[in-house]
Amino acid sequence: MADTSDFRTGFTMRHRNDLWSIMDFQHVKPGKGPAFVRTKLKGVTSGKVVEITFRAGEKVEEVRLERRDYQYLYNNGEMYTFMNMETYEQVELPKDSLGDLPMYVKESDVCSVLLFEEKPLTVEPPLTVELAVTQTDPGFKGDTAQGGTKPATLETGLVVNVPLFIEEGTMLKIDTRTGKYLGRV
Repeated sequence: MADTSDFRTGFTMRHRNDLWSIMDFQHVKPGKGPAFVRTKLKGVTSGKVVEITFRAGEKVEEVRLERRDYQYLYNNGEMYTFMNMETYEQVELPKDSLGDLPMYVKESDVCSVLLFEEKPLTVEPPLTVELAVTQTDPGFKGDTAQGGTKPATLETGLVVNVPLFIEEGTMLKIDTRTGKYLGRV
């Protein structure tokens, strides 16, 4: 068990039967009344952000999460299969638990899996991925002067806005946090 004096950014705890990670916290000692800690928590599995206030010294259950690299192998419609890079053990996760991950990863990409008690909670793609353009409208000569953009469909089905000079077959670098075009590979 830990108490509020152990709080730090990234601290993970069990609260209200869910796992939460501290995004931000502030210890407050008002002139009148007891001290308290105001926190901004992010749900580890849901991603929901809430603000909760704890009394100073209140006990919470600290949780240790582990992050491991897993390779995305394949999907069979509803289940996605990942392999542990060290033990070659495979785990299957349902599509609805992955969020927008399938739009950023292709087979053999390495992802980061967050584990709690050896069970996978969430899967995070790498910060940037390289994907090929499968369909986009042609750019016209002279269109690049204004810095315009056009939509492009990538090999995973993701649609991003790209500069007008990008053609089909071009490999692009995409930021997985924002879903935006970063440049050509």
